Parts: sequence; C-alpha cells; structure tokens
Amino acid sequence: MEARTSLLLQQMEPGLLQRLEMTYPDPRSDLLDQFNPYQRQDLLLEDTPHGPYLPDDPSIHYSEFNFPYSLEVPEPEPRELAIQNAKAYLLQTSVRCDLSLYEHLVNLLTKLLNQRPQDPLSILESLNRTTQWEWFHPKLDTTRDDPETQATYEMAEKQKALFIRSSGGTEGEQDMEEEATDTPVPNIMEKAFYFEQAGIGMGSDESFRIFLALKQLVEQQPILTCRFWGKILGLKRNYLVAEVEFREGEEEGEEEEVEETLESGEVLEPHGEEEGEEDEEKAAEIIPKPTWKPPPVIPREDSRSGTNKYLYFVCNEPGRPWSRLPHVTPAQIVQARKIKKFFTGHLDTPIVSYPPFPGNEANYLRAQIARISAATHISPLGYYQFAEEEGDEEEEGGAGRDSFEENPDFEGIPVLELVDSMANWVHHTQHILPQGRCTWVNPLQKSEEEEELGEEEEKADEGLEEMEQEVGPPLLTPLSEDAEIAHLSPWTARLSCNLCPQYSLAVVRSNLWPGAYAYASGKKFENIYIGWGHKYSPENFNPALPAPVQQEYPSGPEIMEMNDPTVEEEQALKAAQEQALAAAEEEEEDEEEDEDEEVED
Repeated sequence: MEARTSLLLQQMEPGLLQRLEMTYPDPRSDLLDQFNPYQRQDLLLEDTPHGPYLPDDPSIHYSEFNFPYSLEVPEPEPRELAIQNAKAYLLQTSVRCDLSLYEHLVNLLTKLLNQRPQDPLSILESLNRTTQWEWFHPKLDTTRDDPETQATYEMAEKQKALFIRSSGGTEGEQDMEEEATDTPVPNIMEKAFYFEQAGIGMGSDESFRIFLALKQLVEQQPILTCRFWGKILGLKRNYLVAEVEFREGEEEGEEEEVEETLESGEVLEPHGEEEGEEDEEKAAEIIPKPTWKPPPVIPREDSRSGTNKYLYFVCNEPGRPWSRLPHVTPAQIVQARKIKKFFTGHLDTPIVSYPPFPGNEANYLRAQIARISAATHISPLGYYQFAEEEGDEEEEGGAGRDSFEENPDFEGIPVLELVDSMANWVHHTQHILPQGRCTWVNPLQKSEEEEELGEEEEKADEGLEEMEQEVGPPLLTPLSEDAEIAHLSPWTARLSCNLCPQYSLAVVRSNLWPGAYAYASGKKFENIYIGWGHKYSPENFNPALPAPVQQEYPSGPEIMEMNDPTVEEEQALKAAQEQALAAAEEEEEDEEEDEDEEVED
C-alpha cells in the first residue's frame, strides 16, 4: 500500500505539493539560513512527533569513537520534508476504528483508477460513501451475493415441498376423500402417540415429517402396503427405513445381477493363431488344474418370499430422495453375523472387515434389517392365523407355512396378561436359518445337466451330498420359547404407566437387539426399531483371526535338502574314494595276470 501511495504522490502535479507546503508552513523558515546544518535540523524536527528522523546532538563528537563510516544525516529538502509530514498526519488512525484517512484516500483513488468513470467529480461524493461503507461492513456484500446458508435452512427448503399439495379446488377435495379411504400411508401420528406413552419415539414434529415423506414415497412408487420400519443411527447421517410391498403385476425395477461367464473354468482361446508347432508346445506346457472346488453358491430367495418378502426404501432426512435397497443374499447374511460395523449414512461406503463382506453399506444395511425383522417383529397371540389352504409345517424342503392372514375374530388380550406372560406374544416373521435363508435348500443337489459329470467327480462328491437339513422354529412361535442370553431373558415386558394400568399399554423390549420395541393395546399393536443396528453380545466383540497359512506340500526327508558337508567330511570322502579306486585297479591287474598265466599254460 505504501509503495502504491508513494507512486501516486510522485505523479501528482506540482501545484498540489505547493498547496501542501502552504498548508504546513514553518514559521522559522526565515531564520534557517542563520544557523549551521545541525542547528537547522534541530529546529525543523523540534515539536514534530511525526518526523522520520531522530534529533542529533552536536555536542557529541563522534570522532572520538573512530567509526569507519560517517554519521552525518543528509539534509532533507523542504519539499520532501513537507510531504513526509503530511503523510504522517494522514496516517493518524480514527478514534472509532483502525482506518486512517491515508488508507481511505488510497482506496478511493484506486477505485477511481480501476473503474475510470466518465465524470469522476460528479460521483466523488457517492463513491466516497460507498468506499467508507465497504470498509466498515466488509461481510455484508458477501452475504448478499453468496449467502452462507446453514444445513438447517437447506433442509427446511427441501422439506417445504412436503407441505405443498399438488392439486386444489373441488378436485383436491375429491382426492382428499379418496386418500382418506384408499391410501397405503399408515397413520404415523397415532402410532407415535402410543409409542410416546411408553417413552419411545422421535417426537411429534419429526414423526409428522416422516408421515409426509412416506406420503411422498407412495406417490412416486406403485406401493400396495407401506409401514415405517424404524430409524438406524449412523456416524455421519441416520437412516429412515420404510417397509413396502408393491402391487401385483408391477415391475419392481430391480437391476439384474451380473452372472459370471466362466463358471465352468473354461479358457478362452485366441482366434487367428496358426496350428502346428505352437499348438504342440502349448500342449506340452499344460498347467495342471487344481482339484479344489469352491463351495457351491447358495441362491438367494425370490421376491415376495423369505428374507426378500418386502422391499425397503431409506432416506437420511424427511424431504430427501428415497433410495431403494437391493435384495439380500444368503452370503451377505452369513457374513453380517460375523462382523460389526457402524453405519456412516452413505450407502456407497465400502465395508472393510474380516471376514470380507460381499457388498457395500447398502447391502450390509439390508442384511441387518432382515436379521432384526426376523428376530424382533412380534404380535399378540391370535392376531394372525394361518389360512385354511396352507399345508402342514412338515412339507418337502422344510419350508412349512410361510404366510398368514389377519384373524377377523380377534378381540384383543388384556394388557396385564400381555405383560405377565410372554406366551401371549408370537413371532410373525420367518426365522433365518444358519444357511442365510428362511427355506433350506441343498446346495449340492445336482441339476439335470450336472448329472452327466464323470465318475471321478461323482466319487469325490459322494461324501458331500449327505447334508443335514436345517430346521428353524415355525411361524407364530411364542416368545416364551426363545433362548436365553447368558441367563438373561431375551424380552422385557412392562406397562407404560403403573398408576393407571386400565388405561396403559403393554410395552415389550428386545434384549437381543437393543432398540427394538413393540406395544399392544386392544386390537392395535406396532413394532419399531431405533438403534445402531447391532446385536447384543454378553462378551466383548473380538474380530475373527485370519486362518493359519496352509502348507503347499507335505514336508519329509525325501524332499528335504541335505546340509553342506564340513571340510573333514569332504577329505574323508575323498580318501575313501581314492582307496576304492586303488582297490579296483589292483583287482583288475590281478585278473589280467591270471588270464595271462592261463593262456601260457
């Protein structure tokens, strides 16, 4: 700034400098010629606090110190001294702020030279005010141009669309009547009211926004039934989960999974190569194929059955777009039982763990939802019943009964009985087998094409085909039959209020999956989960250790290398070889002599 200002002052007209000299005259200028240079300098610098030079005392004789350089200060010219005094005066800062008149003039002149207006004198006053206003309000203009919106305001702008109806007038009233009768959107506010009595939930404001978000989801997707599953907490963002079921005949829009093209182990041969010696060399250098075979892949269950009976949509906040989770596979459920990972709130986050998980956070979230649903979705005894057309539980394949219907004759169970005995509660979601499916399948059962394999492969698989069928508890099994958790009951039941039990609710909490709750009152009940998505374990979680390194071949003396012999052993071996050689030569000479004697005879 000082370099720029000095350049501007040097480019000023001489008339301005003369006016500065007239503004700050020195009354003793007529007497300057009567004094020597040191006295003249003292008079000029006396009583001038902004002078750039220090006073010099002529009584001090610097020659006594024998300095190698001269300490005489050159006499400044009157014009230069006047400029320095004027600049020092302009650099005085204001009492209210740190701004000085010098800096303000520099900013004003810089703005004039940058903008180059046609008539700068006419706009000088307004430009002066604008420059001074920008200095005292440096962030106001930036706030107007680039508003620093907080995350709360951004979320409010997105949630504003949830409170706006698309239709209006008489047609809107007709749509409102249709929605009141035929809408798959559940009454979230009623369920939130009951959960609030038990001290569970997310508040009325957030529950209402979730209700509007589910309504928006129903308008976008062909949904037959919709239910708010719960909320899974994450490190960065949370997940709101909606459990839906599409209408019959509607395309689910699921992307087909990529199938492996070389499952049989065939090798693709390049085209265009000449046959001859190269083929013979390749045939001679055939790499032996390993006899190990990977375990068979267990197929996932079809849509609308087992672990994939329902579809799940998630979003981070009401108003944000809903994302559909993919179907879960048995391998993902099996590996999810062996690991524990916190959710981040981003579906595309990779899952880094051991054992490795086959998928990203979206697949892991879907596997945890399936596990929680199978273990914690309960209902009062008698609310659901099996259809008359359903088969027995012991069907082929161990599938049993996998569907049920509501009982129209259900009148409800008293609240005190629901709290006293866990036999009045049942599971209405199928149990997941250790295989990762609700219905067991034999992975080694051969198809028609695989039955034409060679005899060697059949002999190798004879022992593997005999697998025990996995059987789990059937549907509508009472909670009293659930296994204990290290001498701890898997469920805890209580009343929402002990002071007035006749008006209270029966609340059941899962100790196996902390965060899973259910309530029942008369003919109404509901399940919800609000937690981190982790299963309770009585012991601390320890990740599985990697398997020991396998040996490539059996170690034995026939493949072990011999140790190098010592010098003494080499000398002894050499001497023994020489003796053996000498003995062999003597025997040959004796045989030759015997043959000669026989010839002479």
